[in-house]
Amino acid sequence: MAQLKRRNPCGWILLAAVVGWAVATASADAAVFNPETFTLANGMQVVVVPNKRVPVVTHMVWYKVGGADEEPGKSGIAHFLEHLMFKGTPSHPDGEFSKLVARNGGRENAFTSHDYTAYHQTVAKDRLALVMELEADRMTNLIINQENVDTERQVVLEERRMRTDNEPSSILSEQASAAAYLNHPYGRPVIGWEHEIRALTLEQILAFHKRWYAPNNAILVVAGDITAAELKPMAEKYYGVIPRGDVPERFRPSEPPQRAAREVTLRDARVRQPMLSRSFLAPSYIDGETPHAYPLEVLAEILGGGATSRIYRSLVVEQGIATSAGARYSPDNFGPSRFAFYASPRPDSSMEAIEAAIQAEIDRVVAEGVSDEEVTRAKQRLTASAVFARDSLGGGARTLGAALASGQTVADVEAWPERIAAVSRVQVEAAARAVFHPETSVTSRLLRAGNPTSGQ
Repeated sequence: MAQLKRRNPCGWILLAAVVGWAVATASADAAVFNPETFTLANGMQVVVVPNKRVPVVTHMVWYKVGGADEEPGKSGIAHFLEHLMFKGTPSHPDGEFSKLVARNGGRENAFTSHDYTAYHQTVAKDRLALVMELEADRMTNLIINQENVDTERQVVLEERRMRTDNEPSSILSEQASAAAYLNHPYGRPVIGWEHEIRALTLEQILAFHKRWYAPNNAILVVAGDITAAELKPMAEKYYGVIPRGDVPERFRPSEPPQRAAREVTLRDARVRQPMLSRSFLAPSYIDGETPHAYPLEVLAEILGGGATSRIYRSLVVEQGIATSAGARYSPDNFGPSRFAFYASPRPDSSMEAIEAAIQAEIDRVVAEGVSDEEVTRAKQRLTASAVFARDSLGGGARTLGAALASGQTVADVEAWPERIAAVSRVQVEAAARAVFHPETSVTSRLLRAGNPTSGQ
C-alpha cells in the first residue's frame, strides 16, 4: 500500500488530458517547444526542451510499449511491470530508487497507457546525473522475483478495485471501451482484466521486460535548465553504453468495418450524477483517414469546447436540460481514436431528452455544416494559450514523449499550430460527415439503480 500512496500508476488517465491540453496550446505563428534532438549510437532517441527559468530539470524515459502491445490473455502486464520497475537492481536494492530521489529533493512517478510506458523524475539540475544513472540501471538490470510479483499483484488488484470496480463511471467507461473496439486491443483496460492480472506469471513479466525495455525502443526527454550540448555527454555515459535490444515490430490488429450501433447501460445504487456519452470511431494523426484529424480537433472545439460551444449552449443554457455537456476528441493515439459527446441531465430532466438533444446537434452539423466564423474562433481558442504550454516545465516533455512514443515526430508536434491554422470550413464539414455514422457509435448511460431513465 505504501507504493500505491507514493505513486499514481494509473497516470494514463491524467496523462491523456495533460497531453491533449499541452498540444492544443500552441501559437499559430511559431513552433511549440523548439526542442533539440539527437540519437545515441544504440538507437535511443534524445529530446531536450530548454527552459532556463529555474535550475530544475524533468527527466523522462518513454518506452514504446503499452497495454495495446500485450499478447491476448495477458492484459495488464505493461502496467504490472511499471510497478515492478521500482523493485531494485544489484546496485540499488528494492526501495532505494525512490529513497534516493526523495533524499535529493526530487519527485518521481510513472504511468502506463495503451501506447507507452513512461518513468520520470523532477530534480535540481545538479542531481540530473543521479536519476540518469538510476533509470539506466533498471532498464537492463532489474531484479524481479516471485515474492515481488506476489506482493505487487495485490497492490495492482487493490488499485483496480479502488479506481475501477468501486467507481460506477469507471466501470461504465471500461465496458463502453470494450464495446467500441471490436478487434483492436484498445478495447482492453490498461490496468488489465482482474482474472488475467491474477494469472500473470513471473516468467511472462520477465519476458515482456526483455522484449520491450531496450534503448532502441526508448525515448529520453529532458526539459528544463539544460541544453543538448550539456546533456549529450551524460546521455552517452549512462544510456549510450547499453546494448541495443532485439525489439519486435509493434503489431496491432486492425478494426473491421463496424455495422451496428452499440448501447451500454449501467445501473448502480452508488451513482450520484447520471451521465450519457455517445462516441464514434474516428481517425488519429497516424491511423485511419488521417487528413480528418486536425479538422476534427477544430470540430470538437466548435461542438463541445467550453461554455460557448454548441452542445453546452443548447443543452445547458438554452434548453436547461443538462448540468454539463461537451465533446472531446484526442487524435494522438498509435491506433484509432474516438470522438465523444457527453452530458449529465438536470434532476428534472431525462436521459431521453439529453440523448435527443445531442443527436439533434449531430444531425445539424452533418446537414448544415458550420460557419466560417465558428471555425475562425475555434482555431483562435485552440492556439491562444501557447504561452502556458511553453511555460510548463513538464508540459513539453510529456507532449513530445507521448507523441514520439505514439508514432509521431518532433516535426509533427512543432507543426501543430500551422496545421490547425490551415484547417478550413470545408474540411471541418467533411470530417463531420466522415465520422458521425450511427453504425460506428457506442452510447453509454450511467443511471442510478431504481430509476432507469431520469436524472432523479
